[in-house]
Amino acid sequence: MADEEHWMARALALAEASLGLASPNPQVGCVLVREGQLLGEGAHLYDRFDHAEIAALKQALAAGNDLRGATAYVTLEPCSHYGRTGPCADALIAAGIARCVVATLDPNPQVSSRGVQKLRAASIQVTVGTLEQRARTLNNAFACSITQHRPFVTLKAALSVDGKLAPPAARRTANQPFWLTGPEARAEVQRLRHAADAVLAGIGTVLADDPLLTDRSGLPRRRALQRIVLDTHLRIPVKSKLVQTAAENLWLFCGPDAPAGKLRTLEARGVRVTQIPAEDSLSLRALLQQLHQAKILSVLLEAGSTLNGAFLREQLVDRVVLFYAETELGIEALPFAYDGPTSFTLEQSFRQVQKRSVGADVEVSGLLHDPWQSLAGLH
Repeated sequence: MADEEHWMARALALAEASLGLASPNPQVGCVLVREGQLLGEGAHLYDRFDHAEIAALKQALAAGNDLRGATAYVTLEPCSHYGRTGPCADALIAAGIARCVVATLDPNPQVSSRGVQKLRAASIQVTVGTLEQRARTLNNAFACSITQHRPFVTLKAALSVDGKLAPPAARRTANQPFWLTGPEARAEVQRLRHAADAVLAGIGTVLADDPLLTDRSGLPRRRALQRIVLDTHLRIPVKSKLVQTAAENLWLFCGPDAPAGKLRTLEARGVRVTQIPAEDSLSLRALLQQLHQAKILSVLLEAGSTLNGAFLREQLVDRVVLFYAETELGIEALPFAYDGPTSFTLEQSFRQVQKRSVGADVEVSGLLHDPWQSLAGLH
């Protein structure tokens, strides 16, 4: 068991290193071992097409290794169908492996267990469930896209010790961000952005802070972070930092009655603008459907009280990450979410809770929805 966890941990490390490079496919790692000796290893990188198993097989064969009797450690069930590439289960069978250790089954109910069944039908011994939770956490966004047909939404907020977002507007400087947390927590936010396909804010946040919403982690990524703003009436200033740096990764969602002249002006500056249904506010489900169609698997919500409350009320938040500072802002400060649960009440609903110090601040995170729930108990 210790050896199995050792080699699976290595496969997971390979998968984790593909963060930002594998989406919209899952992050997967594979290690090939015989008699305690590493024969080959690989991870899936979207632009290179090869799945992790194929990358590991190619490395092993290029080194002249005989794979007959080897064990494959794979973080996600080997595929059994044709997509951009052929079935990995077939490739492992053809290579002559004797065992396959799988961390977790595929979340897609149409193919889940089929790769394992194909391997077993070829007399290959299969074990499922080694370091399963770690493997599933790594691909929560992929599982959500497959099972819920929408992106996995992480709500991030920096809060005072009494659960407030920011001082009242009268005590703030216009067009300037208000920093509650320290540099270590802000660096962690950049890593959260790097892990996401898109970052989402409301027009209120844009008008108050004039943010860039970019990934400044310095880590490699295949696709530029999509910067998404909900702006019903297209109030975003043309001179805002977002519009001035629109390039190809600023996407505004507005209502059907947004001013046509402003819409054309923004589009002329490289902004992508999409109109979606709106009554009292924009339809969040229509928004997420648009993002899903654009193959965006994960969204980091960095918003104010209104949008936080709306996402929570509609039960569209899957994970919450809260950074608490020691500062107390008082009863008149902006709440965590309008008409939504307080941050402290929300924590009582968390699953897989994690708490740690980040510099002088405290990070508390947890799941509200488990996208793998349909696979509970399946091996």
